[in-house]
Amino acid sequence: MPQISLIIPTRNEAETIRECIQRSQQVFREMDLAGEILVADSSSDETAAIAKSCGAKVIKPQKLGYGNAYLAGLAQAEGEYIVLMDGDLTYDPKAIPDMIAILQSGNYDLVMGSRLKGVILPGAMPALHRYIGNPVLTWLLNTLFSSRISDAHCGLRAIRKDALKKLNLRSGGMEFASEMLIEAVCKDLRVTEVPITYSPRKGLSKLHSVTDGWRHVRFMMLYRPVPFLLVPGLLAFLFGLTLFAGVYLQGGSRMHSLILGGLLAIIGYQMLLSGLYFEAFGASYGLSRPGRIKKMISYHSLEKELFIGMVLLAAGGLLGLKVMLSWGISGFGALDAPSNAMMAMIFSILGIQTIFSGMSISLLLLNNVQHD
Repeated sequence: MPQISLIIPTRNEAETIRECIQRSQQVFREMDLAGEILVADSSSDETAAIAKSCGAKVIKPQKLGYGNAYLAGLAQAEGEYIVLMDGDLTYDPKAIPDMIAILQSGNYDLVMGSRLKGVILPGAMPALHRYIGNPVLTWLLNTLFSSRISDAHCGLRAIRKDALKKLNLRSGGMEFASEMLIEAVCKDLRVTEVPITYSPRKGLSKLHSVTDGWRHVRFMMLYRPVPFLLVPGLLAFLFGLTLFAGVYLQGGSRMHSLILGGLLAIIGYQMLLSGLYFEAFGASYGLSRPGRIKKMISYHSLEKELFIGMVLLAAGGLLGLKVMLSWGISGFGALDAPSNAMMAMIFSILGIQTIFSGMSISLLLLNNVQHD
């Protein structure tokens, strides 16, 4: 049985995969440990054939994607220690012995490489990624999940197989890198990092700065919807409601303030509901949850939400009917009831939002036994 399993995701890496595998095999020999190399390949070039000729086991993921490649490789890894590394020679396999030694000490379960604490060779990382993208995303992850990592998206990392079994890894895209670290923190794994050297890649980069960055942020929102949606939504809703009520009680003569208050109330309420959508999806997806957030979604009841929505919708309808009657009495001339018309619109919108959000959340939680 291999002691180390090295998983390399590839997509058209024919230019570098041979050297990557041979350098890794040399490291295994120097460590005097039995190792296997699994290449999770989705290439249209000769990458798979070259990898096989070098003695690597080639796996064909069913779907494209960075995470899907690793998931396919992890499913077949047999080693006690599992190393994840890209196949474009940006990472030096010589960093593997230090990472394995840390795992063998028994003090840590996951070892991350850190490019930002190590050496980044000229041309290896664009300035946008080095000084803005990676630091900002890493800071956000550290803040939300109380981790202390300097480079959360480094593609070189090692983990004990028994620790890996505790993680619920599902992401098929680039957010897999965030998911692994978030799951490790949520499952109380002991995580550390080592400085590494990062070299310029050969061939075209497959990274997409904006879309890949958004995928990481979106995934963090699934785990922690409160700071992204629930808190800002509550603040906007309360401020808008207060502004609208203040103007309405004064006769509703300040139309601009009336419109602004109504708009903020609707936007804030929609953000609150979106936060609940994320929470419900996270519950159905099986994500790790803090206790208070889990309690919040446990109060969900379709019957209650339908009742509240119908009450709001009825209030809006009655106010709208009042406005129409007043308009008819005046001979359908100029309508001087903007505040009542705005109030009717807001109640109606909030009612419809409540009804359909309750139905949507119920569908998301349909198969979740805890919330039946």
